[in-house]
Amino acid sequence: MRRALSIWLTLAGVALAAFAFALAAGSVRLAPLELLQALSSPGDSLTGEIVMRLRLPRALAAFAVGGLLALAGALMQVLLRNPLADPYVLGLSGGAAVGALGAMLAGLGAFAANLGAVGGALAANLLVFALARRDFMRRQAFGALDASPRLLLTGVIMAAGWGAVITLMLTLAPEARLRGMLFWLMGDLNGAESWAPAMLVLAVALGATYPVARDLNVLLRGEALAHAFGVRVAPLRRTIYLVASVATALAVTTAGAIGFVGLVVPHALRLGLGNDQRMLLPASALAGGTLLLVADTAARSLLAPQQLPVGVITALVGVPVFMVLLMRNPGRT
Repeated sequence: MRRALSIWLTLAGVALAAFAFALAAGSVRLAPLELLQALSSPGDSLTGEIVMRLRLPRALAAFAVGGLLALAGALMQVLLRNPLADPYVLGLSGGAAVGALGAMLAGLGAFAANLGAVGGALAANLLVFALARRDFMRRQAFGALDASPRLLLTGVIMAAGWGAVITLMLTLAPEARLRGMLFWLMGDLNGAESWAPAMLVLAVALGATYPVARDLNVLLRGEALAHAFGVRVAPLRRTIYLVASVATALAVTTAGAIGFVGLVVPHALRLGLGNDQRMLLPASALAGGTLLLVADTAARSLLAPQQLPVGVITALVGVPVFMVLLMRNPGRT
């Protein structure tokens, strides 16, 4: 427990440094003293308004979304016993995007878009598990952690299917909305001021999954062993389904479909810290939030005042990493 606490504190310190960098960087760069003055007296200067009304809410939203995606990825990798699983690759992000875009095209409000995203993510999740059910039945043996090619292919096919539906929606969308919808689909935190729901769901998701982290450790060894140790596998799976779907849905509605955070962060932490979910789940939330916070800072600073979609930055990092992971033997992870 002492080792876990030291790791969490280290990650929290890195996150605070990333927050400071995010608040200071941008088209208007702030020196450390200017940043402190803006935080202490936000209403006394233009820089205070920039920091408190623009940069701080966006930074909090980026951290919450990154934490949600990384936590969902860690949970999906445990549930699938597959180190290459994540909400984007398995189509959860695509399903959530379809649900949210459908509500937008229907002219419904933000609440309906959130509900549509949750429904789409849950539907995508259930479809992947239903199509790959035979793989779960085959991998019951103790220690069977090999990634199934059929499972990966199922996720890729589902993601492609959701992508086709998204393309159809964009084709039918009015031109006045098209540019904003495209930018949102690539991952957009510009104007993301509603960080509180995402942060609240992140806290609730951690609170709901951390108490069952020990059961998740046993489930990694196979369902037969989990049943032998008294783990209620079916309710545990339903809980993970729901948490991963809601986390992905809220991340998508807050910032669009951002890929590879849920894949890269849990996998990298697992390689460095081990596969104890009691340590990995909180660490994934902290590291995922920090990664997306840094990526968003780069997206709005590299070509300032022009802003890039944050999904472009995560993809530029995630694609080569994903290719390397595919060439590895997943059984070693």
